[in-house]
Amino acid sequence: MTAFAVIQLKPGIGDTLWHLPFVRAIASAAPGGQVTFLSPPSSLARELLVAEPKITEVLYFAHGGNEITRGLNVLRLARLMRSRNFQRIYILDRTTRPAVAAWLAGIPERIGIGLGAQRGWITNPGIDRAHFHAHPIGWLKQLILSEGLNLPSTEPDLPVPANALVDIDTRFGHLPRPWLVLGLGASHPEKDWPDEHWCALLQGLAHACRATVFMIGGPTWRARAKRIIDDSAVDAVNACDLPILQSAALCQRADLFVGADSGALNLAAAVGTKAYGLFGLTPALDYSRYIHVIRAGDDPVAQTSMREIAPRRVISLIAVELESIHPRQPAPH
Repeated sequence: MTAFAVIQLKPGIGDTLWHLPFVRAIASAAPGGQVTFLSPPSSLARELLVAEPKITEVLYFAHGGNEITRGLNVLRLARLMRSRNFQRIYILDRTTRPAVAAWLAGIPERIGIGLGAQRGWITNPGIDRAHFHAHPIGWLKQLILSEGLNLPSTEPDLPVPANALVDIDTRFGHLPRPWLVLGLGASHPEKDWPDEHWCALLQGLAHACRATVFMIGGPTWRARAKRIIDDSAVDAVNACDLPILQSAALCQRADLFVGADSGALNLAAAVGTKAYGLFGLTPALDYSRYIHVIRAGDDPVAQTSMREIAPRRVISLIAVELESIHPRQPAPH
């Protein structure tokens, strides 16, 4: 059992990954160098972080729902926290309810962002209100600084278990290089790329370079991936049925990744694979050196609809790179 806990409220896979450097910074100052991590089940944190040495246990909790459900969830979360007898908890969000749950659980040291009503339930001063409109990563940087902790990098550096890598090598190792992973899906329709663009990308790449193309995104997107592959008449691997750690292993073994602003994009960057992210109406992610932004035009901050990002633009950026990674061998004389 650990004395320190960290709780994050955001529901996505990508959220788990970009929080990881901050969790490590906190764990480094904790007794025994480890923390318990609390997160919603949709974050897949328990599966993703199985090989993370700084996290001794992942606890899932419910957070959403109507007002009555949310109130009940606060009580359940408080009971869960109390059962672990934590001395200190770091709340990596400005939401008030987890701070109330920590207070109800009797946790003596409750460290939070402290922007808004949460400030009344935490025991640290919180960060300056000047950062109110910053990205959550900006909040956490300020929190880590205010607590005197060391944050050497914001790179997730997700450890992938050896057995997951062996599984990918066994299943796909016979397929020719280079390997390109395409990440389907997004948390919101405005972040997603149209199916016809994915088809055009597959067709264009088939003519422009030699690559084995995989599509990932989880079981929800398996039927969509099949439809895109069938409509494009291009031989690609539908890998949407892979468990999350095997998806991470596939991304790590891949030469390049292309996808929308999604959990898959964050996953590729987290395992150190060069990841081209398609960004439309949302701000680009900049926490990782592995994320390379593709917009509709040359302006890296100009926001447009995802539909305006032309497949030919993506092809022009990645086809030559794929070919340079594994150049064609000259024909024997």
